[in-house]
Amino acid sequence: MSWLISTVIIGISAAFATTFDDNVYLTAFFGKVNHVFRPRHVVLGEFVGFTVLVLASLPGFFGGLVLPEAWIGLLGFLPIAIGISNLMNQQQEEVIQDVSINLPSGSKSRRHQKSIWATLRDPQTYRVSAVTIANGGNNIGIYVPLFASSNLPSLGVILLICYATVGVWCFLSYHMTRNPLMAPLLARYGRKIFPFVLIYLGCSILIKSGSYQLVPALAVLFH
Repeated sequence: MSWLISTVIIGISAAFATTFDDNVYLTAFFGKVNHVFRPRHVVLGEFVGFTVLVLASLPGFFGGLVLPEAWIGLLGFLPIAIGISNLMNQQQEEVIQDVSINLPSGSKSRRHQKSIWATLRDPQTYRVSAVTIANGGNNIGIYVPLFASSNLPSLGVILLICYATVGVWCFLSYHMTRNPLMAPLLARYGRKIFPFVLIYLGCSILIKSGSYQLVPALAVLFH
């Protein structure tokens, strides 16, 4: 039983170390929820993205090799691109949201009845997944050696804790946007801040992973 206690401690430490900052962009995504972009898109997108990170780290468990951290960090360009796109299309989105407020209630209810499978195939879901993968690119450097040093039961416990922690962040981030004090501020300023949050997130990923050092080499390669 001592192995279980030590594994739980390691699992909690790894989960918090690698997912703590997820609530930043999750709160931003929940703050943009409307009749088209629903909370289920955020939750499913987060879990899909996290699952991709886990699968990318599993070669460590099997003793395989993965891409260098600097190359993984290049995924930081994804939130930057999404942020710039949101910034450029902000006025258009405001018009769409204004129109969506006046949609008939029947139209909204049909949106709400969308199945989980349909939501999973929705491109809106993969906007969140892309940011999750980019933000967690550096996590692979933690998961690979952790998985490599674990046996199958320990790996199962660690993954269970990590997935539960992701669920906790989704729950907390969602309710932060429903807070009576925070909701008006997020509704008023959230959409304007959101693109800058993504751009900052992407830049921090590129810097922390050292991926920015690859940019000159890539520029020469594709010149």
